[in-house]
Amino acid sequence: MIKKFFLFFFFAFILCGCTSRDENIINLKFSTWGSASEMAILKPIIRDFEKQNPDIKIELVHIPQNYFQKIHLLFASNLAPDIIFINNLNLPVYAKHLEPLKIDKNQYYQQAVNSLSYNSNILAIPRDISNLVIYYNKDLFDIAGEPYPDNTWTLDDLLKKSIKLTNKSHFGISFEDDVYYAFPYILTLGGDINNINTGMMFYKNLVLKYHCAPSKSDVGSKTLGQMFLEEKIAMHLSGRWLVPKYKESAKFNWDVVIFPGITPADASGWAISKDSKHKNEAKKFIEFLSSKENIQKMTSSGLIVPARIDVKFKDEVFLEAVKSSKVLNIPVNYNKLTDKINDTEF
Repeated sequence: MIKKFFLFFFFAFILCGCTSRDENIINLKFSTWGSASEMAILKPIIRDFEKQNPDIKIELVHIPQNYFQKIHLLFASNLAPDIIFINNLNLPVYAKHLEPLKIDKNQYYQQAVNSLSYNSNILAIPRDISNLVIYYNKDLFDIAGEPYPDNTWTLDDLLKKSIKLTNKSHFGISFEDDVYYAFPYILTLGGDINNINTGMMFYKNLVLKYHCAPSKSDVGSKTLGQMFLEEKIAMHLSGRWLVPKYKESAKFNWDVVIFPGITPADASGWAISKDSKHKNEAKKFIEFLSSKENIQKMTSSGLIVPARIDVKFKDEVFLEAVKSSKVLNIPVNYNKLTDKINDTEF
């Protein structure tokens, strides 16, 4: 109770205490998560918008951790920002609080549009469309005499390679005790959110039966990304967000290949609160954020796969992953459902 009380007044101060005294300036609160490198890209874009629109001030509410927990509190306290950066996994929870938007659907990958729609309404302008792919250590493949994976490989091939690449010094494939990373296996083996058994068993057996993936005790306090960089795992199932880190830090040859099956589409974008008193200005801002020029800036950093079709993007593997992805039917209780699965299945 004390924690919630503190958080309420903390956000009330942030959102209500920084309003400009100039009555001619419209203040828009904009919440987002993101790393320091992402903020370094976003803040100059915000400044450009303010220069072009001197009557609008953007108050950035950066929430790098526990984002949706804190956003939930803001909505419950009637302190929701005007603009909310959101992903498809949490969109249904806040759908009733978000303003329906009109966009040119032809500018975006259909998976991104569908992921950020709810009850036939588009509720966020897509920024990115992400999919899980397989990063692999080419040097470890060479040492094992194992051919590199390509777009024709199967789930059976993944299992065989994972077993062959496992030895005393490293594991063949990554394993994270979160159902999100099990979904490619679940979807590929014919399951969905409400039918996880076969795919989940295949995924868990990478650790329990075949011992070609690390257990929780093997990982310890490290991340799977760290283990990949330390050459403790030969293949890592993860997303686009690791490209900058791997380019910067990997001291071995590595590449990326599509997952041998179906991956869930995972999109993020900008939404407008129904309670915003400045919806026209908020729409003007998110249209600026989602312009071809600004999405290109975000894409060039390596952090995202652009949801816009007209933005230059060279990594064909990620585009192939988008085209073969499946838009999940996310229920309103998705977070509770997956929390329950995570508590009982791993």
